[in-house]
Amino acid sequence: MRVLGLAARSHDSGIALLNDGHVDLVYEEERFNREKHTRAYPVQSLDYMFANGIAVGDLDAIAMPWNINELRRTVRGLWMRNFPRSLSILGPDNHGPISYWIVAMRAFVWQDMKRRARGGRVPKFVEVNHHDAHAAAFFVSPYDDADVLVIDGYGDQGSTSVYVGAGNRIEQLWRNEQLHSLGVLYSLTTRFLGFPVFGDEGKVMGLSAYGSSALVDKFFRLVHLHSDGTYTLNMDYFSFDIYGEKSPFKRKFFETFGAPYTDCSSPTQHQLDIAFALQAVIERAILHVVRGVQKKSGRKRLVFAGGVAMNCVANAKILEETDYDEIWVPPGASDAGVPLGAALYHTHQTCGVARSFELTHAFYGTSYDDEEIVRALTDAGLTWRKLERFELISKTAQTIADGKIVGWFQGRYEMGPRALGNRSILADPRRADMKDTINARIKHREGFRPFAPAVLADSASEWFHIDQADPFMTIAPRIRDDKKSLIPAVVHADGTGRFQTVNRSANDRYHDLILAFGQLTGVPILLNTSFNKQEPVVTRPEEAISCYLRTDMDALVLGDYFVDDRSEGAIQLAKARFKR
Repeated sequence: MRVLGLAARSHDSGIALLNDGHVDLVYEEERFNREKHTRAYPVQSLDYMFANGIAVGDLDAIAMPWNINELRRTVRGLWMRNFPRSLSILGPDNHGPISYWIVAMRAFVWQDMKRRARGGRVPKFVEVNHHDAHAAAFFVSPYDDADVLVIDGYGDQGSTSVYVGAGNRIEQLWRNEQLHSLGVLYSLTTRFLGFPVFGDEGKVMGLSAYGSSALVDKFFRLVHLHSDGTYTLNMDYFSFDIYGEKSPFKRKFFETFGAPYTDCSSPTQHQLDIAFALQAVIERAILHVVRGVQKKSGRKRLVFAGGVAMNCVANAKILEETDYDEIWVPPGASDAGVPLGAALYHTHQTCGVARSFELTHAFYGTSYDDEEIVRALTDAGLTWRKLERFELISKTAQTIADGKIVGWFQGRYEMGPRALGNRSILADPRRADMKDTINARIKHREGFRPFAPAVLADSASEWFHIDQADPFMTIAPRIRDDKKSLIPAVVHADGTGRFQTVNRSANDRYHDLILAFGQLTGVPILLNTSFNKQEPVVTRPEEAISCYLRTDMDALVLGDYFVDDRSEGAIQLAKARFKR
């Protein structure tokens, strides 16, 4: 049974294809159209899939991660509560009309599939509640039995939902009201601090480590925690229920925290303290909910999904400060993962297909063969060397150990926002100046943002205060005190590191590169950051080559091809061709 998951019009459009519950592909449209968090219909993702062996008639169903009737009912209820003032939510600056966008998109998808079928059968369409799509990540988790928590901005009905997962079934136990949203609180405060929303919340999480506790008590007033393990926002401070995102705060918020910022390039101490307080209240609320869930269930394993589950600092606190022994967060915990979740829900929950697949890696994007790589290198005017595996690994490890920065492009790209070893920029974590060097020469991003340590799974507990694996870079545990001085480039200001554990079975080439570096240096860890420069992570060889030439990377590895040619002609050609 083949089920296609498809999301569009809400942020992070994309598709996912399941075959009897096994993941065949996960494509994010931003990787094709080069627009971060794109809302565009995933036409290029579909074009690529249908051009590579799949036909419309092969599909049994198309699952979309929104339930139109539920969403329409919820939005109508929000409008009527404060009518007629709430009609402003319908404006183009707000997300109130999302139900109508999605209704229109459903019709558009039908017409598109009908056109592609060329007179053949068009598969049936199914609608999956948004939080059900997030929670369906349980079906590819390593657990047969677990609590499932979803926290995001909002879904069809709520913003926080709790489930129990067992076998091929999930059951929702409770959900809160849509307005009372930790995700919305984080996004609105991100914008208040001068950052764009739907994408820069992670920057605020990184910024929070530099703040003080001066505003924590005041921020705690924004969220009420209830004895039954639930929470509500204090609506004395917010007006987004009436005016949406265009005017989300009441006067009391501004009287307490000051005027909103329009610039975040050089954060003030007040901005730092607001970020710190925001992170503190989010952690407090998450831990409150999690403790309530665990107390009632007694289970020791938790699956956590939704945009708020990308808060890797809070995820580490769940392990440290609650009775859960393990936490599993999928690589596409945000809306980038709901096409897969919708397909999973329909396959297992609706159709009853038994589970037989575990998501042990994230590499389900597109891949490119030697012919395509050589063509791209030739077209760019570069010289290269094709190396045997052992020589390639050894040379790359030595290059990194020598203080060089390497673009690493292998196999199929990763699902989700994290670079996990197939579209990565790699460097030596032992060098204290490496973080600033990468920012100055390549990333040109805020200096407060940390870089990630990728560590061999067998060595993780020697370097970090954690006893479980995390192949998807979703937890930021504390780095052991006696190890911090050995890897200063990946130690964040609060002493944590957003680590990734790497197994040979999941990614043998990446594993062996870290192993080789460890044998050279005694440190089985690489600094890993996404292969991009203020753009979506590179997808094709041409994009990797362009990024390499437009920055000051020292070397590029494309599959088996090693490149350290940086001719001025190739650099100027890459800059001339690059369009944003």
